[in-house]
Amino acid sequence: MFKIYEPFIKNDRHEYIYQKAEKVADLAKSRRKQGDEEADFQIDTLQDLKENDYVTLTLSKEYGGEEVSLYELLLAQERLAIGDGATALSIGWHLGVMMELNDEPLWDEDVYDKLAKEVSTEKKVVNRAASEPATGSPTRGGVPETKAVPTKSGYKLTGRKTFTSMATLLDYYIVSAYVEDRDAVGWFLIDSSKEGIEVDYTWDTVGMRGTGSHDLVLNEVRVSSEDLVEIQGDKKGGPKGWLLHIPAVYLGIAIAARNDAIEFAKGFQPNSLDRPISEVPHIQDKIGEMELKLLQARNFMYSVAEQWDQYPERREVLASSLGAVKTVATNAANDVVDLAMRIAGGRGLSKSYPFEQYYRDVRAGLHNPPMDDMVMQSMAEAAIKEL
Repeated sequence: MFKIYEPFIKNDRHEYIYQKAEKVADLAKSRRKQGDEEADFQIDTLQDLKENDYVTLTLSKEYGGEEVSLYELLLAQERLAIGDGATALSIGWHLGVMMELNDEPLWDEDVYDKLAKEVSTEKKVVNRAASEPATGSPTRGGVPETKAVPTKSGYKLTGRKTFTSMATLLDYYIVSAYVEDRDAVGWFLIDSSKEGIEVDYTWDTVGMRGTGSHDLVLNEVRVSSEDLVEIQGDKKGGPKGWLLHIPAVYLGIAIAARNDAIEFAKGFQPNSLDRPISEVPHIQDKIGEMELKLLQARNFMYSVAEQWDQYPERREVLASSLGAVKTVATNAANDVVDLAMRIAGGRGLSKSYPFEQYYRDVRAGLHNPPMDDMVMQSMAEAAIKEL
């Protein structure tokens, strides 16, 4: 085991969660290239996640889950991402949704209870579908163009959602829509088998191809009134600590690139040298720089997570720190992968090595919420207000 992990596994519980993630990470890694080539989430990998109870990590013990803390979630997600970043990011949305619903009473108790039991016993998976072609990221505040029109028995939904990770394999979608009779944005829990639901295979990106984040198309999908599980603003939600699964994933990708770069440097000896390139000063400088960036970003991330877990009364205060972690970690991860590419040289561009996929995948972190500009603006406003 690389020494860089040792400071963050503090007890037997952490070790147990880490080992659980390590098992599925090794399985996911074996299909990483296939997912990238097919631009889709691998069904066998999802089965592994279910069989190893990874999908129930954030469920409470009442429902047979592990009820992991935020710190433990990051340990697991980072380790899974070392195996395959796309797998970790995709399942992270499901884990985050279930953690949020467990921590905050956003839904009626009976609706949440039904979903939690299905996740527990049937290992069902869920994700929010919020982004749209016209509105972009929902964090920018755009009103969904997806419409929920009232009917005699409930609502009829029509619209298109983008960036729906694991779109073809989800059991439930939590879909945002403009609810006409409420004049508000609402969220509907929709069974993926509903008539009128279609997945449009649009996912053709440079990075994170294995997430299978195709478009979700709703053609007059009829739902009951009970399926309207949230109305924006009705129940106040606090800062979303679970979103730290995003920086954990990208740091995991960076660690994988770091590990492979060091291994490459130790094993590569051109005929112009009498020693491997790992002993060349400028290569050692790059390795040292990778270590420094990872240690800084990871210490920051785990420190904030630890505060989140230990001082729940301070979570509102930690809101700006959550965004700062994401910005620091994803930018550091990009720098680390770039350094790994420089160590590998021209070989880093070859499909025979994993570096070019790390390079493509890690770039996606810059476009996951919250965006850097929003984090900087939020921190500036907080600093000005404080003074």
